[in-house]
Amino acid sequence: MNARILLSLPLLALAVPAAAEEVNVYSHRQPELVQPLFDAFTAKTGVKVNVAFVDKGMVERLQSEGDRSPADLVMTVDIARLTQIVDAGVTQPVSDKVLEDAIPAEYRDPAGQWFGLTSRARVIYASKERVKDGEVTTYEDLADPKWKGRICTRSGTHDYNLALMAAMIGHHDEAYAKKWAEGLKANLARKPEGGDRDQAKAIWAGECDIALGNTYYMGEMLANPEQKEWADASRIVFPAFEGGGTHVNVSGIAMTKAAPNKDAALKLMEFLVSDEAQKIYAETNHEFPLKAGVERSDLVKSWGDFTPDSLSLTEVAKLRPAALKLMEEVNFDG
Repeated sequence: MNARILLSLPLLALAVPAAAEEVNVYSHRQPELVQPLFDAFTAKTGVKVNVAFVDKGMVERLQSEGDRSPADLVMTVDIARLTQIVDAGVTQPVSDKVLEDAIPAEYRDPAGQWFGLTSRARVIYASKERVKDGEVTTYEDLADPKWKGRICTRSGTHDYNLALMAAMIGHHDEAYAKKWAEGLKANLARKPEGGDRDQAKAIWAGECDIALGNTYYMGEMLANPEQKEWADASRIVFPAFEGGGTHVNVSGIAMTKAAPNKDAALKLMEFLVSDEAQKIYAETNHEFPLKAGVERSDLVKSWGDFTPDSLSLTEVAKLRPAALKLMEEVNFDG
């Protein structure tokens, strides 16, 4: 009797289906921006992706959950947010040849704590009617008094503008950067407000002539019937730092320290740097693929070429506290 029971156990084990693989992602990114990628991954691998949109307090949430956290991966934008998560001790290093071969060294953490997935440039939206070609070519130009009353931007303490300010410090020094921020503030047509799309709307409305904005917002506006005319009123200018290139930032991913589904999570990370996923990023989100050989979308290519700045993102992240201090000292948003 006992022998028959023992012999039947393997058969019972075969009769029970294996648990379906899944990955849990905490994402700073809007669900509609990443869902096409997860859908393609699931269709390809059968691995289910559960996404929790965490707009604020991601670090605190991961710290409070500790080893019990259900999150396998964190997806976010901006190098400051990536390094903040790493510095909080809630991620783990990943050593993987697929990831390292796909993502250039300047767009990933040397210790493997985070990997960039796409990049975007911090550019100038310029009125097609009121700004001539070549009238503004550098970030330093924005402090020139000729732009007095003609510039719009979102808050100076927003991550995107703080990264730009940090890069300004990196290219010059704190004294220069502070003077530049004061000059930029003096040229504002209104107090900083809204997001990047609101700045394009302000140009369309004639409230200002140039604005700071990320490239991909232009693509999103062009795809939105209600916002297309805002985008059509401007053209993209790729400014550069004096002696440098155009400021770029990244969207990226990191594996959490807890990662209950580590193997499946690594599969997703590898998929996100594949040709297929990088193309989806390019076509859907109007971002720049980081993997060599994957082209930008036709729309993004139509905006022109530029040389990415060579200042490392790690250095930009280190200089962020100094950038915030200077923005507060000049009362940029006041």
